Amino acid sequence: MIQFTTEHREFRAMVRRFVETEINPNADKWEAAGIFPAHEVFAKVGELGLFGLEVDPEFGGQGADHVYNLILGEELGKADAAGVPLAIAVQATMSTPSLAKYGTEELKRAYLAPALRGEMVTSVAVSEPDAGSDVAGIRTKAVRDGDHWVITGRKMWITNGTQADWLCLLARTVEPGQEPSTGYRGMSQIIVPTDTPGFSVGRKIEKMGNHSSDTAELVLDEVRVPVSNTVGTIGKGFQQQMSQFQDERLMGAYMATSGMRRAIERTGEYLKVRHAFGEPLINNQYLRFRLAELAAEVDILQQYNYSAAERYAAGQDVTKMATIAKFKTGRLSREVGDIAVQFHGGMGYAEEHWPARYLRDSRLIAIGGGADEVMLRVIAMLEGWERFA
Repeated sequence: MIQFTTEHREFRAMVRRFVETEINPNADKWEAAGIFPAHEVFAKVGELGLFGLEVDPEFGGQGADHVYNLILGEELGKADAAGVPLAIAVQATMSTPSLAKYGTEELKRAYLAPALRGEMVTSVAVSEPDAGSDVAGIRTKAVRDGDHWVITGRKMWITNGTQADWLCLLARTVEPGQEPSTGYRGMSQIIVPTDTPGFSVGRKIEKMGNHSSDTAELVLDEVRVPVSNTVGTIGKGFQQQMSQFQDERLMGAYMATSGMRRAIERTGEYLKVRHAFGEPLINNQYLRFRLAELAAEVDILQQYNYSAAERYAAGQDVTKMATIAKFKTGRLSREVGDIAVQFHGGMGYAEEHWPARYLRDSRLIAIGGGADEVMLRVIAMLEGWERFA
């Protein structure tokens, strides 16, 4: 059982103040604009030390335990719009962990340290127009030309993509005269600065939710970067990316679970003040029992998250737990969002009130970072239920 220390509680209060003073007052403006000023906001995030909480202080991290990332996720999940917390989470736990874990000292000083200080905005570039959750289907290739990779391809659904200074990009690395590998073999993670000739933003994608988070299609047309920009071992990019996905899915579960809890509490408060048929709606047994049922489900999921976080902090493999947490939050958040809208009635359907935004934003949880169906496939595999001929 996680024991939150005084330092943990003080950290939680600091993150909460950041959400309440820096994100929530600007949420409507940034949502309407369809983007937020990432460099400006990330500088403040970096100043508070919220990026790289578990990273070695030598490279700009805090050297803290994993519980701090759990707390970060829970507090970010309480924001009035999910777009900016998503963008922060990408930089904190999706685009930088591989570099921190496998990168050379030179790469860490050049790219990781400024990202953790909030001086650079980063993205993780894995998905492609024809390969999302199926990472084995990526086609972007990096052909070796002496001491450089020449990268050609397209990346899709890239969070922070229009504002990123560098990408942690997954590509098929190819030696001269060879054909690209297939399946899960022959991939490498490469740091790609976005000011490199041949790189461009193909388009900014308009989405159903998370409007303040910019999502892009990226084009790489013979982009040349040094082979020394390879993160970790050439050809081991898939395995490294799977490890990075674990961090992403845990953070997603932490954020989504606290977001659900807040949505249920806000809905309960509305039912207390909204009258129908001569009394508060909360007096309707079905409504309060349905909220109670959802609150129970969220409480179970939160305790599961805590168990996963504790095991992760102890150095255990939590691939299965991260996958299950990601799957359950995706399913449950859809249910919570639907109930929030339904119990608010017309007010819930109106864009001027929070339930509509919550429903739209939370729908991504079951898709991004691996769709529900992929999570089920991973769980089945880990249970030993392979396909049979």
